[in-house]
Amino acid sequence: MRCRLQTLVQRKFKILLLFLLLSALLLHLAMDLALPTARRLWSSGGKAPKGSGAMAGSPLLAGPKKLSLRILQDFSGSNGSVERSSHPQGAGPKIKDPGVQQQRGDVNRARTKGSKLAALFEHPLYNIPLPEVTDKDKLFVVNPMEKFSLQSSGSDEWVSSSKAEAILPTGKTAYDTYPAWLKFHVGINRYELYPRRDPLLPTLLHDLATMRIVSSVQKSGGTQLKLIMTFPNYGQALFKPMKQSRDQETPMDFFYFSDFERHNAEIAAFHLDRILDFRRIPPVSGRLVNITKEIRDITTDKKLAKTFFISPAGNVCFYGECSYYCSTEHALCGKPDQLEGSVAALLPDKTLAKRRSWRSPWRRSYHKSKKAEWELNPNYCAQVRQTPPYDRGHRLLDLIDMTVLDFLMGNMDRHHYETFEKFGNDTFLLHLDNGRGFGKHSHDEMSILAPLQQCCSIKKSTYLRLQLLATRPYLLSELLREALAADPLAPILTEPHLRALDRRLGKVLAAVGRCLARAAWPGEVLVDDVGPWV
Repeated sequence: MRCRLQTLVQRKFKILLLFLLLSALLLHLAMDLALPTARRLWSSGGKAPKGSGAMAGSPLLAGPKKLSLRILQDFSGSNGSVERSSHPQGAGPKIKDPGVQQQRGDVNRARTKGSKLAALFEHPLYNIPLPEVTDKDKLFVVNPMEKFSLQSSGSDEWVSSSKAEAILPTGKTAYDTYPAWLKFHVGINRYELYPRRDPLLPTLLHDLATMRIVSSVQKSGGTQLKLIMTFPNYGQALFKPMKQSRDQETPMDFFYFSDFERHNAEIAAFHLDRILDFRRIPPVSGRLVNITKEIRDITTDKKLAKTFFISPAGNVCFYGECSYYCSTEHALCGKPDQLEGSVAALLPDKTLAKRRSWRSPWRRSYHKSKKAEWELNPNYCAQVRQTPPYDRGHRLLDLIDMTVLDFLMGNMDRHHYETFEKFGNDTFLLHLDNGRGFGKHSHDEMSILAPLQQCCSIKKSTYLRLQLLATRPYLLSELLREALAADPLAPILTEPHLRALDRRLGKVLAAVGRCLARAAWPGEVLVDDVGPWV
């Protein structure tokens, strides 16, 4: 009797244990199924750009946001106007990803032996340390547990670390699985868009120039035709087509606001910005695009698709929709279907990293006869210095940096600039839309230098680098010539444009010299931002 009782108890215990294990398994499966659904709901707030012609649920539009939201944890902004996240501020794990530090180390110097550009970047002025980057200084906080793995090139889903192999190859981190465009986004911080010695840069530029294009749609807004191109790894780029030949100057009778946007100006601006050590322009590469296979045949933009035609010469042409130069008279034609253009890496989507647009205090009137206030009031800078955000911090000095860049390029079309809202006013300015630079090599537009001339202030580091770039072996024209020689569409600038850079640099230094001559002491003009490092 006792034996039978023991056997009965053991059976009931085993059944109970089996029931508990089965319940735990079902609960685990339910959580796995619920988590992706919830995350998709969190990322459903973004909308497809108006006029893109693509469906709102298109994988080509939804893909990058899904990827970024999975990999990038909650981030906070300033002024209370950032996009709301599903997690409370700081809830995500804020762990420094060792992969970022490991891959963003020094570039192999053996490859750059004999390069003037490499020698420039070894100079002490290009090795002034930045402040330590903390989690609050990063645009995104990386989730170190998420891998990036495409299921297939035609899918809008990807494999997270919970579904992919749990064990990475020896010495690898989740960061190593990210495509170049995502590593670029992850690396943005309060102080720079990308590091001085960024080993990622050649890979990103190569991807922009060669990676297969799976979608091309017109970018909404703007005065001239631009396309958003998408790659198989969900990276996206802004394509500006060739409108002028290299040796064609902007006619003297053209107003600055009706000038063409030049693809080669976008390429040259990126490299010039890097040589000046600003690093505030997203990477740009030249690319030869097949209009038929890489735009017409794959576009989902119905408005764009209607504008393709074959010219009398047998070339494939299109013109799109925009405010200026979008008509059959100003169509973009291939030879017979090959078209040059600039391809720029896009910044993170604004639903993930909100940006603020600022009207430049030295904005032109954009009128054929009226002049802006700064053109009439010689004491205009005194008003600007009393107006936020120029009344404190380094915002005004950053704007003068941008002025120097624009003067060297001959760009008169700087009406606005942008900043990442998360960092408030204590961050760099984004130097976007540089297509109207390098239009006239025979004319130096001195009015572009108005902020420098009226305020008589400039960062000491900027002034010292400009002095360096005016002397051998670091002549600005020679350095930019070397940088542009590596582009797939080289030569990017004609020799007259390169010579104009040295001439204009001399005029910038002369303007600073006049300010120094009037100042009671150099510190009134040269604002020390280098300390004991130089």
